[in-house]
Amino acid sequence: MSRPFASVRARATLAATLVVAVALVAAGTAVLLSLRSNLLGEAGTQAERSAREVATGLAFAKPYDDLPLDVDDRPVQVVDEEGRLVAASEDLERISGTGVDAVKPQPAATARDGGDDDDDAADAADAADDDDDHGESLEPGEIGARTTVSDGSATIDGDTEDYRFAAVPVETEDRGRLTVYAGAPLSAEHGAVNTALTVMLIGFPVLLAVVAWVTWLVTRRALRPVEGIRREMAAITASEDLARRVPVPDTHDEVARLASTTNETLTALESSVERQRRFVADASHELRSPIASLRTQLEVAAAHPELLDLDGAVEDTVRLQRLAADLLLLARLDAGERPADARVDLAALAREAAEGRRGVRVRAEEDVTVAGSRGQLERVLANLLDNAQRHARSAVEVSVRRDEGPHGAGGGGQAAVVAVADDGEGVPAADRERIFERFVRLDAARSRDDGGAGLGLAIARDVALRHGGTLTVRDTPAGGALFELRLPGA
Repeated sequence: MSRPFASVRARATLAATLVVAVALVAAGTAVLLSLRSNLLGEAGTQAERSAREVATGLAFAKPYDDLPLDVDDRPVQVVDEEGRLVAASEDLERISGTGVDAVKPQPAATARDGGDDDDDAADAADAADDDDDHGESLEPGEIGARTTVSDGSATIDGDTEDYRFAAVPVETEDRGRLTVYAGAPLSAEHGAVNTALTVMLIGFPVLLAVVAWVTWLVTRRALRPVEGIRREMAAITASEDLARRVPVPDTHDEVARLASTTNETLTALESSVERQRRFVADASHELRSPIASLRTQLEVAAAHPELLDLDGAVEDTVRLQRLAADLLLLARLDAGERPADARVDLAALAREAAEGRRGVRVRAEEDVTVAGSRGQLERVLANLLDNAQRHARSAVEVSVRRDEGPHGAGGGGQAAVVAVADDGEGVPAADRERIFERFVRLDAARSRDDGGAGLGLAIARDVALRHGGTLTVRDTPAGGALFELRLPGA
């Protein structure tokens, strides 16, 4: 089954939106936590300030009625060492979070007479004792430096709110140790956090929508050249016109480099296809002549056996066989066939190739070996010798040596060099690359009777390149042609 289509624009937009969403959630959470922590700290500071103001009055032995217990309608409790509520805000109706639930001051005698109240007072006293165990030693008239903070709620004059309570101990001369509980409302903290949360819940989706929209527009603009390249490639595929090229945007970025590389690929493909077409056309043309000649001779022989030119028929058959072998080898080389990795002695190979040829002299150093295909290298030497004999006046010289210089594709290191020189007219400088093209014959070698199909030197260079070497031509000091084959030494 084919996978559903998903555009790059959609994936990029989704990825950008998800990344921004995660970042916004993380940042929003951090902001809310920081805001809540700061507001809680501010509420605790306000509660401590109120508690210490009341504790200051107690330290100076003020009566309970003169204490600032009803400032800003905040809950305040004053508890003695036995846990009895001795003073509280006037309109306090309910309180929790301070450890003392009483809201009305209890005289000492009443506290001793009541049963349940005695239990509550005892529990509060135990709590106060626990605080004293972890508290500090105070002198009469001294206020404790340590403040205990807790959260709770209180109802004042019918209004219930959450508060942060601060407990401050104070040592008095006539009433012993007292603890002042004062609360600061948390409504500001709740309101600020809720407001920030509401803004985030409304703003984050809007911001994500803007990010998605901007990303969609930006990616569309960035990918517009890619769509142009795709459309042009589709048109090239449909029309099979390899001369067309994709548009290259003037952006100097990855898309522009992609377009340039695509055009280079199309150029190479066009060249390869054109070369293949020329090869097929030239091969057909070269095959047509020996086949037509052989057919004519066979038809004449069929009608007049006494006129059969047997030598000509054999010669045309041999030419046809050699041409077919050349075409097959070129096809294998074009297909990327890798040469064998055998060790080949070039000196021995040169002597074998020159054996039986008139006017060919071999000068070779010993033990000049390369790694490759013996059959293909033998074909290279044979083609070079055929070409040299075809153009030489009287002599051809083959030299085999080792060279410490570079050997072409292989870079530096020891190279094996085979040079084939003739005493002919040489190759004009303008044609020294052209002669290595397939089916190319210079004007002086146009005769099919004296020359081949123009494939020998093309095959020789292709084999040299497949072996990591080079094949070049230049003039000899005497004016003839010097073909030099350089291969990596084994």
